[in-house]
Amino acid sequence: MLELTPLQTETQTLIDAINNVWILVVTFLIFFMHAGFAMLEAGQVRSKNVSNQLTKNLLTWSVGVTVFFLIGAGVDSLVGTGSFSPAFAAGSAGDWIGWLYGAVFAMTAATIVSGAVAGRAKLRAYVGYTFLLAAVIYPVVSGMAWYATGLLGADGAVGSAVGAAFTDFAGGTVVHAMGGIAGLTAAWVLGPRIGRFNDDGSANVIPGHSMTFAVLGTLMLAFGWYGFNVGTSAVFNSDNVFVVDQLGRVALTTTIAMACGAMGAGAAAGLKTGKVDTLYVANGLLAGLVGITAIPHTTTWWGAFLVGGVSGVQLPIVFSFVEKRMNIDDVCAVFPVHGSAGVIGTLMYSFVAVEAWNGFTPNVGFMIEGFVAQVAGVAIITVWTVGTTGLIWGAFKALGQARVSREHEQEGLDVSEHGVETYPEFGDEGAAVADGGFVSDSNETSSELRSDGGFVSEENPVPAERTAEERSD
Repeated sequence: MLELTPLQTETQTLIDAINNVWILVVTFLIFFMHAGFAMLEAGQVRSKNVSNQLTKNLLTWSVGVTVFFLIGAGVDSLVGTGSFSPAFAAGSAGDWIGWLYGAVFAMTAATIVSGAVAGRAKLRAYVGYTFLLAAVIYPVVSGMAWYATGLLGADGAVGSAVGAAFTDFAGGTVVHAMGGIAGLTAAWVLGPRIGRFNDDGSANVIPGHSMTFAVLGTLMLAFGWYGFNVGTSAVFNSDNVFVVDQLGRVALTTTIAMACGAMGAGAAAGLKTGKVDTLYVANGLLAGLVGITAIPHTTTWWGAFLVGGVSGVQLPIVFSFVEKRMNIDDVCAVFPVHGSAGVIGTLMYSFVAVEAWNGFTPNVGFMIEGFVAQVAGVAIITVWTVGTTGLIWGAFKALGQARVSREHEQEGLDVSEHGVETYPEFGDEGAAVADGGFVSDSNETSSELRSDGGFVSEENPVPAERTAEERSD
């Protein structure tokens, strides 16, 4: 008969094991967000550019994660601590887990850019930018913000001068706003897609090819976001105390902000056009998540309603401004979803934090001090991101390597960049179609299949598209 023996495992070892497993699980959740980005972006581009968008998402991870391992993680530590400590020089399994956790955050920032430049950027230019973002641009931002001794940290130059550290719990500005601002900058340098704007500056709508993919991608991203926000909170803190209060608050505020973002965007779109636009609701849900990402650990329950709602409401307003006033073709609305929503949520930190309210009495000093620190952090990260992104894409443009040719853009990047068709059954004459028949001129009804399963012919034309004015009113 076996004898019972006392547990030999030390408490600290057990705590480390639990935290490491927790970090690995949430890392895998964050990695799964790439599937969500792939579906969301594929749904919002035209059918002739779907494979290109999927390929960019695959290469973002593959190129970016290896570059972050070799270079980026070292730059991150150099900026944050003054010591260059690359991931490949790590001496323990815990360090390797930490590197992987940092890598999925870095790749999230990188993949946001792909949606802004969809439909006209050369693959080599995008991959080249991803290399530099993973190696330098993002690591400098994370190093400044996420180390106590970094520029924006409590012991850094700006943090010390302001009297408070820049607060960004899970990357509302460090990851999302940075990616959204980079995407907007790259889209501005590239210029709009052919036919996106008229000579008088008015905008034409170029709808994406699959609302189903876009909504599926949205929900996949929302699922992974629990790893992004809740996962950022360890199970035990540095004093080996179970942080159940923080875990609960982050889960609560993340969920409420997500819901309010969707409702806010839908309401704003409905008031503007009289229609509740499905894509605005989907992107509003993501904007609510982005808005709360910097501050879910400090926000009151009612603050989560406010942050999520404001992040959703601003979405159609900012998108319209970018489109109609700035004439920038941000294909997947990455700036209003990730850029402006991330900035707004970050700046709201000190006004909705638990510490800012003692009952119903506001702590004005805390609000002002915290707001100044947040403004300083957002401003510095914005200047760095716009400057480096503009320089890199500007250099590609000057060399003629930023944008595909007019012919290739009209043909579609799937064929011109990859030699494939995402939907070959709707392609050339004589090709097999999904119902087992063939497309040919001899078909009595038509030589083309319609996307609804019918045919295009003089007797059965495709319904006319609404004009840009009708779609935007």
